[in-house]
Amino acid sequence: MSSPQQIADSFQQALNLSSSPNGTNAVSTSPTQSYLSQYMQLNQKPTKALKPFSTGDIKILLLENVNQTAINIFHNQGYQVEFYKSSLPEDELIEKIKDVHAIGIRSKTKLTQKVLQHARNLVTIGCFCIGTNQVDLEFAAKSGIAVFNSPFSNSRSVAELVIAEIITLARQLGDRSIEMHTGTWNKVSSKCWEIRGKTLGIIGYGHIGSQLSVLAEAMGMNVIYYDIMMIMSLGNSKQVDTLDDLLSRADFVSCHVPATTETKNLLSGPQFAAMKDGSYVINASRGTVVDIPALVQAMKAGKIAGAALDVYPNEPAKNGEDLFVNSLNDWASDLCSLRNVILSPHIGGSTEEAQSAIGVEVGSALTKYINEGNSTGAVNFPEVSLRALDLDQQNTVRVLYIHQNVPGVLKTVNNILSNHNIEKQFTDSQGEIAYLMADISDVDITDIKSLYEQLEQTPYKIATRLLY
Repeated sequence: MSSPQQIADSFQQALNLSSSPNGTNAVSTSPTQSYLSQYMQLNQKPTKALKPFSTGDIKILLLENVNQTAINIFHNQGYQVEFYKSSLPEDELIEKIKDVHAIGIRSKTKLTQKVLQHARNLVTIGCFCIGTNQVDLEFAAKSGIAVFNSPFSNSRSVAELVIAEIITLARQLGDRSIEMHTGTWNKVSSKCWEIRGKTLGIIGYGHIGSQLSVLAEAMGMNVIYYDIMMIMSLGNSKQVDTLDDLLSRADFVSCHVPATTETKNLLSGPQFAAMKDGSYVINASRGTVVDIPALVQAMKAGKIAGAALDVYPNEPAKNGEDLFVNSLNDWASDLCSLRNVILSPHIGGSTEEAQSAIGVEVGSALTKYINEGNSTGAVNFPEVSLRALDLDQQNTVRVLYIHQNVPGVLKTVNNILSNHNIEKQFTDSQGEIAYLMADISDVDITDIKSLYEQLEQTPYKIATRLLY
C-alpha cells in the first residue's frame, strides 16, 4: 500500500507532466483530428449549386407569422418573400396563390382543392407545424405539388405543456387562480393530489407521446401507453394491448394521435364510462379526437374530475375577443362553465424554441426541393433524391419529371434522354404519382430547351422542372 507521501509525490509528478511545454506527455490529451479525416478531406470536392432559374424570380408567400428563421433562409437564397402575420380570407388567398412558387402556412390556412386549382406556378407547400390535414394532399400530389411539414421539432414543447397540465389539473390550480383574480381566497386540499405514483395513460406513442413518457417518469409517475403499432418502450413504461385496458388503469389519459377517420371521437361516451372515477383527460393532438359534448356530460356527472384541451373541432382563424363562442362550436359555453377545465388556444407547439426549429426544418426542406429537387420528407409525394453535382461538372442539367404512375412512361422519357449521357437517375412512386430525377451531362442551352419541350409533350406528364 502506498504511503501518503508516495501518493502526494505521484500526484505532483502527474501535474508536472501535464504542464510540460511541448504537451507530449500531457494527461488526457485527445488528437485534434481522427486518423481518417486527413484522407477524407483529400477526397472531398466542392459541390455545384443548382438553381431552378434566376432565384430572384422565385416567389414565396408566408402566412400565419411563420418564424423569422424561415424568412432568413429564403432571403439568403435571393427569393422574393411576401409575409403576413395572420391567415388570409379565401378570396384573397386565391388571388395571392396564383403566382407564387411556394407557400408556407401553419394550422389555420385551408389549402383546399378550390384554392389550389388557382395555383399556376406552385411547386411546393410548407406546413410549419406537425399536421397537414389543412391541405388537400391528394389534389396537391396530382398537381405535382410536394408538401412538407415538421413532425418532430415541437415535440418537446407539447410534452412539457402536458406535464404542466397534469400538475395543474391534479392541484385544481386553474380554479384557484381564477378565484384569486376575482378576490376569492379558497385554500383547500380536498381532491388535490400529487402526481407521484399516479398512472399516466398515453394514447399514441410517437415522438410526442414517448417524450411525455420520459418526463412523466422523471416526475415519479407510472406510464402505460396504447398504440396501433408495437413500439419499444422508453424507461419503465409499458405498452398495453387495448385502449380499454389503458382507460381502466390510467389516472390521467393524454391523446397524441393524428386526425383520421379512425381517431374521430376516439374518446366518447363509452370510453369515458370505461375510465376510472375521478380521472382526467388531456388532448393536445387534434380537435376531432375527443367528443367534447360527451366529455361535458361525463364531467357534469362527476365521472371525469378535470380536463385540459388545447385543440378543438373548429378554431378561430385569427386572434381576438369573443371568437371562442357557440357560433363556432355549439358546446362552447357549456365547456367554459365547467370547473377544473384548462382551455388553451392551440399553443402546444407555440414556444420560441419550437417555432425557430420548425422554421429551419421546413424552410430548409422547401429550399432543397426548389433548388435540388430533393423530396425527402414530403408527406404526399415519392421521396427521391440524388447526390449533389461536383463543381467541375459543367454543362449538366438535372431533370425533375413528375408523372402519373402508369406503364410505359419511363420508356418514353428515357427515349427522350437517350441522345445524352445520363450520369445518374432515380425514380420512385407513391400511389398514382411517380417522380423521376436524372442528371444529364454534355448539354447546352439548346439541348435544355429541347429536352423541356419534349418532356412537356409526353401524355402522362404532371410537371417538369429543369435545374442547371
